[in-house]
Amino acid sequence: MAKVPVIRRNRIDAVPGYAADGLIACHACDGLHRIVAVPVRGKALCRRCGALLYRNMPRSLDHSAALYLAAMILFLLANTFPFVALQYGDRIEQSLLISGGFALQQAKMGEIGLLVLLTSVVFPFLTICGMLYLLLPLRFGLRPPGMTPVWRMVRTLNPWSLIGVFMLGLLVSVVKLQDLAAIVPGVAFYAFIGLLVVSSAAVASFDPAALWPRMGPAPDGTAAASSADTAAALGYASCHTCDLLVKRPLSGARWICPRCGSAVHGMRASGSISRTWAYLAAASMLLLPANLYPVMTVTRFGMGEPSTILSGVLHLIKDGAWPLGLLVFFASFVVPISKITALVFLLVSVQRRSAWRLRDRMRLYRITEVVGAWSMVDIFLVGILVALVRMDGLATISPGIGASFFGASVVLTMMAAHAFDPRLIWDSATGQGIGGAT
Repeated sequence: MAKVPVIRRNRIDAVPGYAADGLIACHACDGLHRIVAVPVRGKALCRRCGALLYRNMPRSLDHSAALYLAAMILFLLANTFPFVALQYGDRIEQSLLISGGFALQQAKMGEIGLLVLLTSVVFPFLTICGMLYLLLPLRFGLRPPGMTPVWRMVRTLNPWSLIGVFMLGLLVSVVKLQDLAAIVPGVAFYAFIGLLVVSSAAVASFDPAALWPRMGPAPDGTAAASSADTAAALGYASCHTCDLLVKRPLSGARWICPRCGSAVHGMRASGSISRTWAYLAAASMLLLPANLYPVMTVTRFGMGEPSTILSGVLHLIKDGAWPLGLLVFFASFVVPISKITALVFLLVSVQRRSAWRLRDRMRLYRITEVVGAWSMVDIFLVGILVALVRMDGLATISPGIGASFFGASVVLTMMAAHAFDPRLIWDSATGQGIGGAT
């Protein structure tokens, strides 16, 4: 049986990571399961919706701490040395990783510049710093002060750290600039590739049980024999910070997690449906001008014309880079429209209390949540091109108002996906009893 640390005062003592007959609730469907041992590198899935409950990652604390430390070193290299340079004859224009955000700010597009800077530099930096703050003291058997708010910050910012999407935007920009000048990658470029690989490995190797051991309350005989299969039906709710299953307090008492001190919400996410509708309505209205107005203007030798998202896709296909053109088309057109359509379908089915194909609707939500961020590729593309192509009378690229509309639409669709509570999909389903994780 795997060993994971449990926090006791200011020391970490190794105890079994699974509480016998303890309970755990699925965050996706609220299905209740007993915590059971799983094989090394195995995982436990929810029987109702198939979502991941937990994994058994041996030496997760050691591996993830080392990988996040390497990610920090690569991040510093990527933000210190030149990123990429544009060479036109004897003239070379160099840029840093953060140049895109500042170039957009100088071009009077501060809102898009701030979005690029936050999602490509600030949020990844805060995520890595937060994980190191948590993991390094725990590695030496000490409990870091303020562990709860730091972990909450990491979980909040992680979906908004878009290093992989930025890399795709850089690849597209290199293809677009091939007929203009030579692209010279710098030290930071290779460090950024390493950062993408190492940070992905760090996320994959991290087990939250390294911070919060899997210990649910042992059910009594009445609860175990009940036909209810949700945590809410038995008066439990999961702490969204440490995943501990907490019993409903007496009437009038505050529902507080005894382990991390976070407030526990027994009801479904407050205002989930109304907030999701509001975000989707705003995103839909912004999507039309985002595709009608130009996202950038390329000027060569004093001549140029505005370029919309669609014209940029057609330019890539015309230049022979049809795989990238189709990829940008998928990210910029198919994904936003499909995401809005999927969330509208889920909202309508929830409000109609439909029990039709619950698992398939859950899969649809998970796909929608994952792919939505890739629409940011066009925003990163504009930032990279504006920062690189600044050759005065030879060639310049300036951002257009369409980029602001599109960036706001992408952010709103991501917020809509996060606002939607997937447990609502299962509320109309009948109970199946408390099953073990599979």
